[in-house]
Amino acid sequence: MPGGFAFTARGGEVRISHHGRPAGVLRGRAAAVFLRDVEVQDPQLLMARVTGNYRHGNERTAAMHPRNRGGRR
Repeated sequence: MPGGFAFTARGGEVRISHHGRPAGVLRGRAAAVFLRDVEVQDPQLLMARVTGNYRHGNERTAAMHPRNRGGRR
């Protein structure tokens, strides 16, 4: 589950940060859709998707790595 995201909306612009660092800016229609959707969806998940910081495709590969499988080291 993603975490550490925050957003501020000002003057038709939405600024998204992740752990205090800028992660993205939405303007115009994208900002309006985001503000509508954030009311009914999980805000952390929505911000992760909007900024592209969601499911990079390497989760399965990382899970199969020997250091992440437990067992012997």
